[in-house]
Amino acid sequence: MSAFNFLGDAPSLDDYWRGIVLFGVNVASYKFALAKSLLELAPGGKTLIALDELAEPYARHVLEHLRLCDSQSQQTSAPYPFLEACRQYNRDEISYDQLIGITAKQGLEVVLKKFHNLNSSATPVSFFRNERLGSRARAIVLTDELFRMLEGNQAQNLPAEIEARWRLVETAWELGISRNLIAVDYDAEESLLFVQSNRRVNITSCRSALNGYQKGKCFYCFGEISIISGAEGLTDVDHFFPYVLRNAMKQPIDGVWNLVLACVTCNRGVCGKFAQLPHQRFLERLHKRNEFFINSHHPLGETIKLQTGKSETHRRSCLIGNYNIAKTGRLINSNWQPVFEYPPAF
Repeated sequence: MSAFNFLGDAPSLDDYWRGIVLFGVNVASYKFALAKSLLELAPGGKTLIALDELAEPYARHVLEHLRLCDSQSQQTSAPYPFLEACRQYNRDEISYDQLIGITAKQGLEVVLKKFHNLNSSATPVSFFRNERLGSRARAIVLTDELFRMLEGNQAQNLPAEIEARWRLVETAWELGISRNLIAVDYDAEESLLFVQSNRRVNITSCRSALNGYQKGKCFYCFGEISIISGAEGLTDVDHFFPYVLRNAMKQPIDGVWNLVLACVTCNRGVCGKFAQLPHQRFLERLHKRNEFFINSHHPLGETIKLQTGKSETHRRSCLIGNYNIAKTGRLINSNWQPVFEYPPAF
């Protein structure tokens, strides 16, 4: 299962954007900084953005994250002048104007070329294009596709999704843990994901980390959901296998493998799921969602592997085995389904 499985047969603009952010190469974090900068600049309405103007939010986002986790250089094969300039600025060794100048000249060229790459080829949709003078980009032009995407219902969720992905990648770097060894846990009371190493490290909101892989939709009915605190339609974090089964499951009930985002109606409304077991047809949907994490080379995907199996076959068997345990144990009602479902999103 690849990024193209995530995109599906008729991808939306949101799908292409999330494909780039969630499935693109992330040995370095520059893609995340550029994505956040584009979302920040677009509401201003300008289409032509000079590199000096783009450099300001781009450098600012990298600076903020270097203060949280200064392990970026470990992920690249050679020292990067832009990154060294960011460190110099954080040490008060150069001015902000100097940093912006270095960013515009040396910090953007590679990420601007590679931002739209997905599975070694460019996406058919572009959210900006480079304006060149000679061999170098001098500005970017924001495309209609970016502006149209930001008019949609999911626009408010996208910055938090980028930040969550960025923090999960950085946490492995920060702790010096190989991505295939990192184990992410869930704090149900605070709805947070965290890593327990020598100390507890809070990473990000569970909602922000899961939402992109569900394409901003309720897991059960595919209705629109929000991950913004206080927003109408704020999603619930639901246990697919209900918490009452915690002693019967072979895997941790609070594991990422078992957490999905559900609208309030499906989770606890009239005819809601509550502590019931979903219909067996939803098991394949859960498996597919989990495989999205794994095939995006995401730290949460590695956690799912640790919890449910190294191979796709083992992971599928794990879900089926747990479902059979849940049904035969007769601890809960089974075969719950939502009253209404929108067209499938994944």
